Amino acid sequence: MEGSDKRRWWGLAAIVLAALTLGFDITIMNVALPTIAGELSVGTNGLQWMVNAYVLVMAGLMLTCGALGDRYGRKRLLIVGLALFGIASALATWADSAGVVIAARAVMGVGGAIIMPVAFAVLPALFPPHERPRAVAVVVIGTGVGIPLGPLIGGFLLEHFWWGSIFLINVPMVAIALAAIGLLLPETRDPHPPRPDLPGGGLSIAGLGALVYGLIEAPGRGWTDSLVLSALGLAVVLLSGFVWWELRTAQPMIDLRLFRRPQFLWGSVAGVLVTFGLLGMLFVVPQYLQLVAGFDAFGTGLRLLPMIAGLVVGAPLGERLAARAGYRGPVALGLLILACGLAAGATTDTATGYGFVAAWLAAVGLGIGMALASAMDAVLGALPPERSGSGTAITMTLRQVGGALGVALLGSLLAQGYGDRLDTTGLPAPAADVAHDSIAGALAVATRLGNPALALDAKTAYLHGMTLVLVATAIIALVSAILTAVLLPGRPTAPAAADTEVSQPEQLAQGGSR
Repeated sequence: MEGSDKRRWWGLAAIVLAALTLGFDITIMNVALPTIAGELSVGTNGLQWMVNAYVLVMAGLMLTCGALGDRYGRKRLLIVGLALFGIASALATWADSAGVVIAARAVMGVGGAIIMPVAFAVLPALFPPHERPRAVAVVVIGTGVGIPLGPLIGGFLLEHFWWGSIFLINVPMVAIALAAIGLLLPETRDPHPPRPDLPGGGLSIAGLGALVYGLIEAPGRGWTDSLVLSALGLAVVLLSGFVWWELRTAQPMIDLRLFRRPQFLWGSVAGVLVTFGLLGMLFVVPQYLQLVAGFDAFGTGLRLLPMIAGLVVGAPLGERLAARAGYRGPVALGLLILACGLAAGATTDTATGYGFVAAWLAAVGLGIGMALASAMDAVLGALPPERSGSGTAITMTLRQVGGALGVALLGSLLAQGYGDRLDTTGLPAPAADVAHDSIAGALAVATRLGNPALALDAKTAYLHGMTLVLVATAIIALVSAILTAVLLPGRPTAPAAADTEVSQPEQLAQGGSR
């Protein structure tokens, strides 16, 4: 028994390594974009698609990949996902054109779409209910810690190596995770999977792809642009068709009736809104640290470490509180702490010292850790173990779409707040356009023209936009805390359609041996 216990915790370490790799890959690209632009002579559109290809593919495929894990085996899918991610990372490392990097990022998105939902879905098979919350907290820490680590790792690599090293670092991490998962994880699957739902899979991929594409293009083109409206309208039609089909077909790919369970519904909603707040903060703070406070990429990563510390403390604290008092308390309290941290951050100005910034970043990390770990465990606890892949994929897809929506809406809000406050009176029209486009452009114009007043005005204008973003995310987190406190069940409820004659790990092991 003791050896079995050690084996599953080492298996968890392999899953965390995979999640960590995905986490920092989300943000590490942003640090390298200026260097890649110079080395490969890439324009703004190409750089945007290096980021967006990954997000678009990952969001579109996640629902389908979660269901495939239930059907064909979660260990097998994890190995496939990690292999794709590693091969694509190696391809991007030695790329000599923007097209190759974009294609590699798309394949990495396929790997991410497999790894993220399946990694969480494995946990009910590895751990009995009384240990699962701790395992969920560990995976949440691994995923969350990776996101702010991106600028830190990316800054270090770019200072000492060439731009391809930001992809090369994935290869040994993937190799270690592959070996560990191959040796330590048992195979688990649904013992009685439904037949493949090709219409449902096609509608979900096309609908989610159109939705995320519209959200990606909206901040730059405008929300009333014909392409944006067409993409969002097509997404509504396709996703409505997906819901209609899944509710009427005898063997759906995704059981949408899970949303009738308050534990699953409000655990998922809490996870989405925590992600919205996290990405809203990460959208504005690194730019503040680099362009307003004047730190380089590596220094910016270092100054995000208080958020990691808060996350590392918050996730296990939330798990312990949930074990004693149920999910409602730590999720609502975590969202409330997140709201307070974001509200404090909204008071940051050009004279604010880093000590204050570090304090509210730590509070934000603490709130995210408490809320997200407990919310994800609430979701897993509401799922029948044989369908944990497809069920988890619903929540992870909602989080991915919620994050894309957050970046789109908050990016528009930031641009509006920045543009309204920036004074470009007296500047030549081309220079004024560049300055209005971004704070980085304004600072470049100020340097070229020897205009320190413009630089100060741009920093002040950016802080105004950042304040609007942080206030908006704080309000959303506060409303989320209230809704969670009222609507999320206080105590775990029994999973739907679970076989009560055998334990969850035993049931899944039986399925995996068939």
